[in-house]
Amino acid sequence: MKSLYFAIAPLALALTLPGAAMAHSDQPVIAASSTLLTLSVEGKSTRKPDLAVFSAGVTTQGTTASEAMSANAAAMTQVVATLKKAGIADRDIQTSQISLSPVYGQPVMGRDGQVTQEPRIIGYQATNQVTVRSRDVKGFGKVLDALVGSGANQINGPSFQLDDPAGAMDEARTRAMKAARARADLYAKAAGLRVVRIVSISESGGYSAQPVYARAAMADAAPEAVTPVEAGEVEAQVNLTIQFELAP
Repeated sequence: MKSLYFAIAPLALALTLPGAAMAHSDQPVIAASSTLLTLSVEGKSTRKPDLAVFSAGVTTQGTTASEAMSANAAAMTQVVATLKKAGIADRDIQTSQISLSPVYGQPVMGRDGQVTQEPRIIGYQATNQVTVRSRDVKGFGKVLDALVGSGANQINGPSFQLDDPAGAMDEARTRAMKAARARADLYAKAAGLRVVRIVSISESGGYSAQPVYARAAMADAAPEAVTPVEAGEVEAQVNLTIQFELAP
């Protein structure tokens, strides 16, 4: 039996003799006159995101741990209230971090440059952050500005996502299958063969966002200034490995 080999980018291609496929009992029976063709193909689909996921929070300091935590609680209560006032539902707000850590002063140095007194605790720092899903992508910039105005001093993100990526994933799968079948037909024809059937299909991949990082508005910014945010697109990507049986 002849072995046929092709190479093409970005498709990874391998031809396997049927004897190798029959080495395992769970493999389908391949005719002795057939050849196995394995294609690795990629399918993509893009969508406009309908979710902006980001984190927001407050970091405060106090001379004692309780003072730092108390100030943080008051500030964070205001931040959460601002989120709800902006239309963010309770289910889309989740606490992601609460921390308390000591703040150290500078060490005391002697004239000889040696440390004469190790750094001492001079206060405490408290941090509270929530992860937020904003379903109003167009109004996301206004939400950020409102948060800063209410006392938030930490904002990270956003990660733009799809609330339901199933449709985009299915479109990517369909495109990958069409590309694989067209390529299989091409190679079969070039080799003087025909595609008999699909022997196996395996899938990997998912959808991923192109990150866009928003800038928090400065406290002294003009009231009419809104933090600009460009949502762009998110991409669903599927990688399929498909094995075809080719025969004369």
